Amino acid sequence: MDIIVQKYGGTSLADTQRIRAVAERIAETRKKGYKVLVVVSAQAGMTDMLVKKIREVCPAPHKREADVVLSTGELISIGLLSIAINSLGIPAMSMNSFQAGISTEGDYMRSKISTIKMDVIMSSFKFYDVIILPGFQGVNKNNEITTLGRGGSDITAVALAAALKINEVEIYTDVDGVYTADPRIVKNAQKIDRLTYQEMLEMSGSGAKVLHSRSVELAAKNDLVIKLLSSFNYVKGTDIRKEEDCMEKPSVRAISHNMNEAKITITGVGGDASNIAHIFREISKESINVDIIVQDMENCKSNISFIVSREDYSVAMETVKKICLSLGADEIKGDSHVAKVSVVGIGMKSNPGVAAAVFDVLSNEKISIYMISCSEIKISCIIHEKDTEHAVRSLHRHFFETGAKGA
Repeated sequence: MDIIVQKYGGTSLADTQRIRAVAERIAETRKKGYKVLVVVSAQAGMTDMLVKKIREVCPAPHKREADVVLSTGELISIGLLSIAINSLGIPAMSMNSFQAGISTEGDYMRSKISTIKMDVIMSSFKFYDVIILPGFQGVNKNNEITTLGRGGSDITAVALAAALKINEVEIYTDVDGVYTADPRIVKNAQKIDRLTYQEMLEMSGSGAKVLHSRSVELAAKNDLVIKLLSSFNYVKGTDIRKEEDCMEKPSVRAISHNMNEAKITITGVGGDASNIAHIFREISKESINVDIIVQDMENCKSNISFIVSREDYSVAMETVKKICLSLGADEIKGDSHVAKVSVVGIGMKSNPGVAAAVFDVLSNEKISIYMISCSEIKISCIIHEKDTEHAVRSLHRHFFETGAKGA
């Protein structure tokens, strides 16, 4: 039995017309002889609407109950799409995550898929040509619904492809691939045919929203090719695959940015390493991911700055204030008006001078840099949010429009 896994995002299912278009695309895949395992997101705007309703009832809701509400968006999508496919004469069946055997572990709203029992799905393919599952969610050991976090439908699709031990997974969105920068900001952005897992991971972590970083990690672990495609056309998209399958690349592959950033600065904390460990241990207990960390010492005291997402900013600030006042910190400051701009490319590790070029470009454009983070294949700068589009355009112009292609 040949099975293809396809995932359709919220914009692909935004309204009745789009649902019918997706159903027809799935029907075309079936006519090629494949059984189709489909993963869907909630319709565009649905999750935001549910979040709004939750917060109207309670600004700080119980996470278990919030997951019950948030999981309903995908259930609407699976039912509507199944109805549309059946109307085309193709036997289709929708399943919720409990029926499909998708087990999760970890905290509510940020859980992880632990196992998938494929026997029910495979048995159902004896009677149905298309099985439709909700992304973004699963069931924990207590049979309670948990969600995987925003963008979690990508994770579900890749996990199912890995469980099936197939070679690739198709992810359909409203864009036809990954570009050298956000096309909404840079008119001359160029589509990239192929990227490595490492490059896509760095781009996802730096603000590129086309794929969830955890889905890329899972694909890399299982050597799965992710084919990023548009559900609005049939043009070739972008393949995400291991490095050795990709042709040699120029130093810089893309400019990404992330507006969902906030900076917290703690000054005058005792320089003992145990104090610093205590601060970040308590932050981690709140399931908050910390990004760039910068520390300097002055008069045996530490000044520490770090980045969290804006959605975690208020909880992170409260946590830091509780801890650091007892540690005798001089001051705690927060700034939720920062952004991150990153230059990404696996070729950077063998091409010196890229960092200098990045700093030269931003300096020439009078853009202040608050924090810097560098790896072998990424350089990230924290800047003021008002400078973001200017920075992205300037860096793209230098690396992709002037023939620089490197330093």
